[in-house]
Amino acid sequence: MDFLTTEKLTIVGAAGMIGSNMAQTAIMMRLTPNICLYDPFAPALEGVAEELYHCGFEGLNLTYTSDIKEALTGAAYIVSSGGAARKAGMTREDLLKGNAQIAEQFGKDVRQYCPDVKHIVVIFNPADITGLVTLLYSGVEPSRVTTLAALDSTRLRSELSKYLKIPADEIVNSRTYGGHGEQMAVFASTTSVDGKPLVDIIGTPRLPLEEWINIKQRVIQGGKNIIDLRGRSSFQSPAYLSIEMIAAAMGGQPFRWPAGAYVNNDRFKHIMMAMETTISKNGVECKPINGTPEEEKELEKSYEHLCKLRDEVIEMGVMPPIAEWHRLNPYMDKKTC
Repeated sequence: MDFLTTEKLTIVGAAGMIGSNMAQTAIMMRLTPNICLYDPFAPALEGVAEELYHCGFEGLNLTYTSDIKEALTGAAYIVSSGGAARKAGMTREDLLKGNAQIAEQFGKDVRQYCPDVKHIVVIFNPADITGLVTLLYSGVEPSRVTTLAALDSTRLRSELSKYLKIPADEIVNSRTYGGHGEQMAVFASTTSVDGKPLVDIIGTPRLPLEEWINIKQRVIQGGKNIIDLRGRSSFQSPAYLSIEMIAAAMGGQPFRWPAGAYVNNDRFKHIMMAMETTISKNGVECKPINGTPEEEKELEKSYEHLCKLRDEVIEMGVMPPIAEWHRLNPYMDKKTC
């Protein structure tokens, strides 16, 4: 049976709900027969592997290990959900220090065991920061690391679909940029509804301005809402979207949503943030973002918030000062996006 590639895909954090869903999604999408599941919690990891064996998938070479060296050696692609999960009452930023330290070790492990990895998707929160830390310590080119930012854009499409009572497919190019957190920039100018610009609908009886403001707030609080409803953080949506990202990096269908990418240009410096991107076998590339003056201000605020989080991690000692980054990863001084 045909697979997109035969190269090794390693899923980090595979014993968790996100990781186990990523594994099943990757298998069902026929990405590669060679999938390795890694998690330090061996009993639960074995349970996930057993469940997947019991599915009866054909042509699959599924392995699992709690040895990080075995998991990463030879890996061409990695998706990592290997951080602490967000719980009720927590923001993504509350996870900052612990997950930044996990990302540091993960990056060092990549550098040691699979420096030639083709693409890494980092999805554990706060993903903008954990992706940045991973990139720094791994030593790989910025084009080879992306973070999950698409959830905010899909949540925007979903909220518009529910409010307007139309199929989600009729809402095109819904977008959020900047941080994957409380300070994200929710754009209206990119979106069309039934072929009409969303900005032409906002402020009309179909979508009063007050309701648009409420929709934006529900998008920003989308993850919190899942926790309130289910008693645990999202796992199905981040699992699916992250596997779509790695599929695009393998040369599959183009990824349809913004991704978190390393940005270092005249406007945004030394940061990982959601951009308009394309992901391919050549890695991630950014496209210009053009919004209304108000949207551009929101994006600037989101960038400033991410810079504060980055600087907090530096103050914690998890990352060195930016001026010293080139010693760990010389690629991070180059202009991107």
